[in-house]
Parts: sequence; structure tokens; C-alpha cells
Amino acid sequence: MLSDNLLYRWWKNIDKTIFLLIVLLFSLGLFFSLVSTSLIASNKLDTNNYFFFFKHLTYIFLGIAILIFFSSLSEKNLFKFSILFFFISLFLLILVPIFGTEVKGSKRWLDLFFLPRFQPIELVKPFMIIFIATILSSEKNFHIYYKYFISFIVIVPISFLLMTQPDIGQTLLIFLLWLTLVFISGISLMVFLTFFSISLGSLTYMVFFIPKFKYIRSRIDSFLNPATGTHGAQAEKSVDAISSGGFFGKGIGEGTLKNKVSEAHTDFIISVISEEFGVVVIILLMVIFLIFIYSVFKKIYLEENEKIKLVLVGAITLIVMQALIHIGVNIKLFPTTGMTLPFLSYGGSSIVGVSILAGIILNLTKRKIH
Repeated sequence: MLSDNLLYRWWKNIDKTIFLLIVLLFSLGLFFSLVSTSLIASNKLDTNNYFFFFKHLTYIFLGIAILIFFSSLSEKNLFKFSILFFFISLFLLILVPIFGTEVKGSKRWLDLFFLPRFQPIELVKPFMIIFIATILSSEKNFHIYYKYFISFIVIVPISFLLMTQPDIGQTLLIFLLWLTLVFISGISLMVFLTFFSISLGSLTYMVFFIPKFKYIRSRIDSFLNPATGTHGAQAEKSVDAISSGGFFGKGIGEGTLKNKVSEAHTDFIISVISEEFGVVVIILLMVIFLIFIYSVFKKIYLEENEKIKLVLVGAITLIVMQALIHIGVNIKLFPTTGMTLPFLSYGGSSIVGVSILAGIILNLTKRKIH
């Protein structure tokens, strides 16, 4: 009886439009996972056609449970637990270079007993937003530039650990996310542009003059000249798949990209969808994302608490940037990064990370009880 009452109160207070849009995106991701992985399961793994589908379904059930947990917490407990989870997830990220699993030259995953090949960075990102927002909105009498400095110190170890994996895509995402939060908090535009220019110059130097980042140069070369590497060839196949799908697609199961490109159901899911269902479905997906973003920003506009505003802006910015990078890679606008599409891509790490993010968004947009 008590649990029914709690569930009723949770449902009564959350923003139902945002919640239903999240469920719709997860459901579409599950459907596209079915059509993009059934042949992979039968041909490459010699197993049940629905192997990946049932794994994806399990991840989504786990994700919905995580979403409900974070969205049902009190605001005070959400921030308190998030700080604790931030340090736990950072500790897991530190373990990656020591105990991590290496795949294709990158060591980004931990083999957890309940989530094999889990990427700790997917846990770090949502909690990092809350941690940085807490620093920037602190009411202690610190100079604002001191807060910027402390928040920058937070992302340094994260960026360093990501670069050693190496994972330049997530490193850039973390840095851009921090820049967004700092910019929104009211930093001088001149200081912001100066710091951005220095950071961009430092990154360029690292990529072209430090041997550790040779793989990034090879990906850029592949991007500029597809004949020089496999990553460029993947991008070419991705663009060809989108072109061949046309406006209405080839039909369910008729696409070939999922058999030509490894990890198509994660890194190139937009191309797989476009090939089989057409550009019209991609446009509809973008419209759903835009409605979701608009619904959150409508809440941000009405919010008076600076910390909540920063967290919500950071959360929606993370989703938008990750989606733009994923789409950009699929249409050969950016070099291959291995970035998943939030809510839609297959993968336990991605679903758990975006579920935490969705839970935080639902928590901070729900009706306030006075």
C-alpha cells in the first residue's frame, strides 16, 4: 500500500510530457536494436536472432528503474547522493588503466559482474554536471574566478584519464560541457574566448606533436582521405547507406550497413535507421528530440534556483552535443569518435548513463511541493 502511494505521488509530480518522450525514445531504440542486430546475432555469433534485443530490453528495464530512483529522490538527497556517486564513478574511471578491458587498441571498459564491458565515463558525466554546478552556484563568499578555477581542476583528472585510454571524443565532450556551464554562469566573454583559444591551441599541439595521440592523427587522416584507413572507410559506408536509403528507406531488414561496419548498432545507428526506414524517420526522430529539448528549456525558463538551472542546462547540453557528434560522424562531418546516440544506441553503459541523466532531469522539472 505504501509503495502504491509513493508511486502515485511520483507519477502525480513528474512532468509527464518529458517522461513520455523519454519512454518513446527508449522504445524506438529498442525497436531499432531489433532490426539492426538480429542478423548480426545469427550470422556472426551463431546464436538466437533476438540475443541483442533481449540484452537491450534488459538494459532498458534497468534504465527505467534507475530513472525512477533518481527522479523520486528529494532535491536535497539527489544532490547529496550525486556528489557521492561522482567520486565512486571517478574511482571506477581510475581503475580502467589498471584493470580495464582493451578493445581495438583502446582501454575504456571495466568488466563488472552485472554489466560486462561497462564504460565508467558514462557514469561520470551526469554526476560531474551536478558537482560542477554545485561549485559554480556555491553561496560561499569566493571570487567567481576562484570557482571557475576549482571547477576546471575537477575536469583535469577526468580529461587526463580519458586521454590515456585514449578517448578524445569523450575528452572533448567533457571539456565542452564544462565550457557551457562556465559560460552560462556568467563569465566575461573576453575571458571565455581567451581561455577557449588557449585550450584549442593546447589540444592541437597534443594531437600533432605528442606520440601518444598518434591514433587521433590517423583518424583525421582517414577522415580527410578515406583510402588511408578503416575509420574513413566506415564513414564512407555510412554516408552511402544514408544515400541508398533515400527518403523512405529500403525496408525493414533490407539494409546492408549493419553487416559491413562493426558496432553499427551503437556508433552508426542513425545510418542503419536511415538506410532501412529513410530520411523521413530521421527527421521525425530529430523532431522528438527537439520537443524533448524544448520541454526541458521551458522548465529552465521558469526556474529561479541557479544551481537547478545549471544542472538542467548541463544535462540537456550533454544530450544535444552527444547527438550532434553522433550524427556528424554518421554524415562524415566529423572523424569517427565512437560516440553513441542518447536513448537510441545499443549498449548497457550508454543506457545506464542516459537513464541517470533522464532521472535527474525528471527530478528537477517535477512539480514543487510546498
